[in-house]
Amino acid sequence: MSRKKTILDIQKMKADGEKIAMLTCYDYPTARIMDSCGIDMILIGDSVGVVFSGYDNTLPVTMDEMLYHTKAVMRSNPKALVVSDMPFMSYQTDIRDARLNAGRFIKEGGAAAVKIEGGVNMAPVIKALVAIDIPVVAHIGLTPQSIHRMGGYKVQGKKIEQAESLMEDARAVEDAGAFAVVLEGIPQSLAQRITDSLNIPTIGIGAGSHCDGQVLVIHDILGLCEKYSPKFVKRYADVREIVADAVNAYILDVRQGNFPTEEHSFN
Repeated sequence: MSRKKTILDIQKMKADGEKIAMLTCYDYPTARIMDSCGIDMILIGDSVGVVFSGYDNTLPVTMDEMLYHTKAVMRSNPKALVVSDMPFMSYQTDIRDARLNAGRFIKEGGAAAVKIEGGVNMAPVIKALVAIDIPVVAHIGLTPQSIHRMGGYKVQGKKIEQAESLMEDARAVEDAGAFAVVLEGIPQSLAQRITDSLNIPTIGIGAGSHCDGQVLVIHDILGLCEKYSPKFVKRYADVREIVADAVNAYILDVRQGNFPTEEHSFN
C-alpha cells in the first residue's frame, strides 16, 4: 500500500481476517527501516523509558520525552499508522488534561492516534478524546503503569472474577469509541473470548495467537534489552553481539594505529 494507513484500514484487516503487525519504535532510522518492511502500525511506547532511557519502569516517562520520540519517528514520514503512548499522569488527572496532552501528540507530534491504559475506569477519558476526533487505542490486562497495584508484571485474568472484569473492560473501551485494544499479559483463552466478542481489532502482547494482531518491543526482538526477557518475546536477531563486535574492532584499530588510513583522511 503506497498511501498512509488509517484506522479504517486497521479495522478492515480484522474484518478480512488479516493479521496486524505492530512494533514499538522511538527514532528516525528505525522507523525508516520498519516502514520499508511494511509494518502496519508503529507504537511510540512509553516502554522507551525502560529500553532506551534506562528507567526501572515506565512511570517516570514524561510528555516531553514522548513528544521528542514521536517527532523523531514522524520525520521518517511513515506510511504505517503511528500511535503514541500517553505517559503516566498525562490523562488520569482530569478530562481537560487528557484532551490537552492527547492533542499535543496529534498537533505537535504528528501521530495519528494515542494509546491509553485502563478499561472501565478510563472509558470516560476515551469517550472524551474520541468526541474531539482523537483516535484511541485502549490497553487492558497487564498495564505497566499499574505495576504497584498489580504487584509487578504479573499475568492478569487467570481467576474467573478477573477474567470477567477484563471482559467488562474490553466491552467498555469499545463502547467508549476505541478503534482497537491492546491485550497484554492475559491467558490466550481469555484473549480469544475477547477477540471474538469485539468488533474492534485486538492487538496481543503476551496474549496468545488468537488476537487480531501482535505487538512487541523492538529492542526485545533485536536482543538489545538486558533488563528482562518475558516469556512472550521471540528474539529475531542478536544485534547486541553485532554492535559489540563492531565496537571491539574499532577500539582495536584505533589502538593499533590501523584507523584512520589514507582512505579515511583528507589531503
